[in-house]
Amino acid sequence: MTSVSAAPRSGFGKTQRRDKWWLKPVMVFFGLSMFVVYSTWAAFQGDHYTHGPYLSPFYSPELFGDSPHAWFGPQPGWWPSWMPFSPALLILWAPGGFRFTCYYYRGAYYKSFWADPPACAVSEGRKKYLGENSLPLILQNVHRYFLYIAIAFLFVLSYDAYLGFWFTAADGTEEFGIAIGTLVLIVNVIFLSGYTLGCHSFRHLVGGILNVFSKNPLRKKCFDCVTCLNVKHQLFAWLSLFWVGFTDVYVRLCSHGVWTDLRIL
Repeated sequence: MTSVSAAPRSGFGKTQRRDKWWLKPVMVFFGLSMFVVYSTWAAFQGDHYTHGPYLSPFYSPELFGDSPHAWFGPQPGWWPSWMPFSPALLILWAPGGFRFTCYYYRGAYYKSFWADPPACAVSEGRKKYLGENSLPLILQNVHRYFLYIAIAFLFVLSYDAYLGFWFTAADGTEEFGIAIGTLVLIVNVIFLSGYTLGCHSFRHLVGGILNVFSKNPLRKKCFDCVTCLNVKHQLFAWLSLFWVGFTDVYVRLCSHGVWTDLRIL
C-alpha cells in the first residue's frame, strides 16, 4: 500500500492535499473582515453606545463623553477639530492591539490575508523566510505588554456588567434587576476572560518560566488552570470576538428602540 505525501509542490498554492484546505482561510478572511468593518463603523458613530445602565464594550472605559459613564466629562478641548469625536477612538487601540498581536490571530490572518502560507503543506509565494525577528513583524512581541492592559480591561468590563444589574425606578431611585442586556454583558465578560486568561503569554507568566513545578505547587495549579483555557484558546478567540460585536449591536439597537430590553427580574 502506497501513501501520498502532503509535501507542497512548487508554485503558489500548489499542494498534494486533497481536502478543502482553502475553506478555513476563506472563512477566517470573511469573519475577521466583517468584524473589522463593523467595529470601525461603530467606533466612529460616537452615539447610541449606551442604554440605561448598559455601556457598549467598544466604548468602555468611556474616558470622555456625554453619557453618565464618562470618567472625565465631555469631549476634551484638545481633540482635533477636523476629526469627529468618538469615545471609542480613545480606547479601542488597546483591545485591538492585544488581538492583532495574539499568537492565534497571527497564524489566522497570516494564512487568510497574506497567504503566508495559505495552509499547512501548501506552497506560498515568498521564497525566503524572514520570521518575526525584524521590522515590522518584530513589533508583534509587544503582545506580552498588551496582555497587562487587556487584564485591566477585564476589571472595567466586569464593573460594567455589575452596573447592568441596577436600573432606575419610576421614583428615580436605583433598583436591582436582571434583564436580557444584563446577561449579554455577563457573557461578554466570561468569553473575554476565557480568551485573555488563556493567552499564551499569560500561561508563561503564571508558570511557564518555572523549571521545577514540585517546588511551587500553587503556581502549578494556576498553570494547569490556564492550560485548560489555553487548549480552547482558538474557540474563546472567536466566541469573544463575536460576542463583543453582538454586545455593541444589542446596546445600539436597544438605544435606537429597535429592540426591547426585556426584564427577567
